[in-house]
Amino acid sequence: MLPIGIGVFTILALFAALLFKAQGQRRQLEQHSITAEALRALMVADREVLLFDVREPLDLLADAERIPGSSRLAPKQIEENADIVPRDKDIVVYCTCPSDKTSRALTRRALAKNFLRFKFLKGGIAAWKQKGYPVEPYRETFHLDTAT
Repeated sequence: MLPIGIGVFTILALFAALLFKAQGQRRQLEQHSITAEALRALMVADREVLLFDVREPLDLLADAERIPGSSRLAPKQIEENADIVPRDKDIVVYCTCPSDKTSRALTRRALAKNFLRFKFLKGGIAAWKQKGYPVEPYRETFHLDTAT
């Protein structure tokens, strides 16, 4: 049986290693983020960027505006068929989740599938609006996905 000190040290070392790994993953994910200002600059410069609104349907009901030029793409669609998103284009996704939860999760999955030009908009549509950048009414129909 190991002395208590060695066991505690082993647990602390394991915890520190896991924390270090999580911090590294967060730093990598931050490299695949874009600010509202940087996205606006790309759009004004006519750089080709595919912009996807990946909000859940209930979020769309609560805030029926979108960034001009964006297309609606349900997170479920990307997860089920990654081929609908081109790998050779710059892609930015946005949502309204606290801490960009949906956008970050999609970006993480995209990076795991080698979509290296995939980014998420930090702060989502709220950050875009806060800067006073244009939005337009969301007029497309969509379905509430209530299936579990």
